Amino acid sequence: MENPNNNDYIVVKAKENGVQVIGLTRGTDTKFHHTEKLDKGEVLIAQFTDHTSAMKIRGKAEVQTKHGVIESDS
Repeated sequence: MENPNNNDYIVVKAKENGVQVIGLTRGTDTKFHHTEKLDKGEVLIAQFTDHTSAMKIRGKAEVQTKHGVIESDS
């Protein structure tokens, strides 16, 4: 049986300098646990894990997931 917490990846491509990717913890208290800052053209491949339940992206970026491609507005 697959573990749904460890199989999903996202790809974030920065469309401007200063894009932030923030990892949020899993559990009863959701907290920020990791932040990456990307400059224009940089790519980050991130994985959801037992510790990471969500990611917040600030800035203009293209996000690729198994569900499709999403462009942020700002």
